[in-house]
Amino acid sequence: MLNRGYAYTTIIGSKSRGQTLLSHLASLYPHSTLQAWQQNLDSGEVTLNGIIATGSESVTLGQTLVWERPPWIEPDSPQHFEVLLDDSHLLAVNKPSGLPTLPGGGFMENTLLRLVQKQNPNANPVHRLGRATTGIVLFAKTPQAASQLSANWNTSRIQKIYRALAQGVAQQDAYEILTPIGLVPHPLIGSVWAASPSGKPSKSLAKVISRTTSTTTFEVSLHSGRPQQIRIHLASIGHPLVGDPLYGLNGQPLEDRPGLPGDGGYFLHAQFLRFHHPITGEQITLEAALPSGFSLHQ
Repeated sequence: MLNRGYAYTTIIGSKSRGQTLLSHLASLYPHSTLQAWQQNLDSGEVTLNGIIATGSESVTLGQTLVWERPPWIEPDSPQHFEVLLDDSHLLAVNKPSGLPTLPGGGFMENTLLRLVQKQNPNANPVHRLGRATTGIVLFAKTPQAASQLSANWNTSRIQKIYRALAQGVAQQDAYEILTPIGLVPHPLIGSVWAASPSGKPSKSLAKVISRTTSTTTFEVSLHSGRPQQIRIHLASIGHPLVGDPLYGLNGQPLEDRPGLPGDGGYFLHAQFLRFHHPITGEQITLEAALPSGFSLHQ
């Protein structure tokens, strides 16, 4: 699908003061080279305070930087999903693997948000799942529902249970994982979320569902809401997800050519969600069936 392009807007911060614009762009978007950014500049795609930039300018605090990225062909992604709940305030769907929840990276139109909003223009996700993660995504259709659910999302009032297929045979039947999660360096995109002693407090409870000679299937409940939390936490106790291209045994990016956060290949499914309806107070319990690929690898 050819999208409509996108305008990326940032405000120059104090750490960048004195850099040339070209150097700043290369550090802000490290997945592209200096040469690629110079081509973008030469094409007139970048403005600084509304003036087309050359790249040689020195940036200063508070300037507005805009990159008008031209339309591009997005990677294919699934265009279907199962509806689990639909009323005047809420929508819950079972997201397939390969479909991003929100626009970002190479995806602007091929996203769950865009598909949902074709039928429900006011719906917005209360949370997000990684592109390769399957399962329940909850949308709020009204401001009242969004406010209530967002306020309670990382509290005990909302129960979120995932199924995860991990490498190795777990020695315990249950784990309380408290590994802090923060940003660490990544060679391609600058930084990623990973296990970090200086990171934010995080908590997951993992219970063994089954074992094979080389894998363990866990049921994981979240008691905080950090990015990539389950992938990082299980890896930090020595059980990275089967097929995970990013995280190694210590919850850090793999040393040899780590993947990107959106890369697939792993098995993680948001299976159960229990909460009280933000308007009626009714207890809602949702379950998303495991995808066939997940079951085949257990």
